[in-house]
Amino acid sequence: MKTSFLSLLLAGMALVHGQSEWPEWRGPNGNGAYSDGKIPMKFSEKGKEVVWKAALPGRGCSTPIVKNGLLFLTAPIDGKDSLLAFDLDGKEKWKVSYAEETPGRGQKVGSGANSSCVSDGKVVVGYFKSGRVVGVSHEGEKLWEHDLHKKYGEDKLWWDQGTSPVLAAGNAVIAVMQTEGNSYLVSIDLQSGDIAWKTDRNIETLKESGDSYTTPHVVKVDGVETIISFGADHITGYDARCGKLVWTSAGINPDNKRMWRTIASSVYTDGVVVAPHGRGDFLMGLKAGGQGDVTKSNVLWRKKYSCTDVATPVAHDGKVYLLIDRGKNRGVINCINAKSGKELWSGKLPKSAGTYYASPIMIGDTFCAPREDGTVVMAKIKKDGLGEVVENKLGLSFIASPIAVDGKLILRGDTFLWCVK
Repeated sequence: MKTSFLSLLLAGMALVHGQSEWPEWRGPNGNGAYSDGKIPMKFSEKGKEVVWKAALPGRGCSTPIVKNGLLFLTAPIDGKDSLLAFDLDGKEKWKVSYAEETPGRGQKVGSGANSSCVSDGKVVVGYFKSGRVVGVSHEGEKLWEHDLHKKYGEDKLWWDQGTSPVLAAGNAVIAVMQTEGNSYLVSIDLQSGDIAWKTDRNIETLKESGDSYTTPHVVKVDGVETIISFGADHITGYDARCGKLVWTSAGINPDNKRMWRTIASSVYTDGVVVAPHGRGDFLMGLKAGGQGDVTKSNVLWRKKYSCTDVATPVAHDGKVYLLIDRGKNRGVINCINAKSGKELWSGKLPKSAGTYYASPIMIGDTFCAPREDGTVVMAKIKKDGLGEVVENKLGLSFIASPIAVDGKLILRGDTFLWCVK
């Protein structure tokens, strides 16, 4: 009986701890989802559901992260690349600034601070369009700084940088993928800032098709901690310890088309990488693993399918939830089986002219999808489709993705951070 009670207690503690953190862009599981937990369905700009609201010093589009009771984000301060820390009551704890920012090209939907931070609980890593990548202690002490553009080649992306750093083998890993410039993955020691390894990822494509704004996955594949990278018409797997290319798959762009840049990241569930591509018109499922070129052996399915171009899907328990972010089918949510590619159900959110640039999340059975027009759409997910749907209007543009900690929903708008419960 004591063992049973202790097991339940530890399980409960682990659940609470897990829901108290969002340590990287797509959350603790890297897929935008928690299996348990609750977030509010209904809230308003001036309603009692607003726990706090904090002003931001400049416009950035990076999604906040939370680790060890601190919230981190990047933003420009007086035209400089900056990293800020808040406590979970919305109080600013510290901020650090560096040299001049590189402003976003697409100021409506982009910025010079698009990439989310990542943290191991001691060091937080920030990355900026300027090429600057920095390590800062949780107490706000600057630890190290690199300029990736000076080290490895200038930024040649057509649009603003989109990829975020991830943790792999205890280091911070950044993927740079571009058609005209140098493409690579680099692993940086969190404490010292030393470069642990760098692996080139130069894959020849036609015009713009090599530009990728996606963030890698870090998962165990065949017993090896693997960094899965999606871009330049390929999905590739690297050994996180040394950066060695383990396997690669083509099949993303069989007709070798131009302008097939990738914005929405792939998702990983049940051993399968699901990749939206072709500017939101195609979808592919790939079994992760193997050695060398696995295109013929591991591509499970590929089909023409209206899905998503910008908003990264949510993946959970072998299912993938795809929100069509723009076009005539904007607001449609399709649920598919990752292994078969079969559509399980389809539902539609309320009609709107607003685009879904933010990537949705799903906490328990609640789906959260902010729109650029300042509306946060909440939907209950049932086994066979959508349940209750609520539109919450907050009156400011949302480009950054939402996060959830301790039952609270945290949203980053153009000028404010919001916390609702």
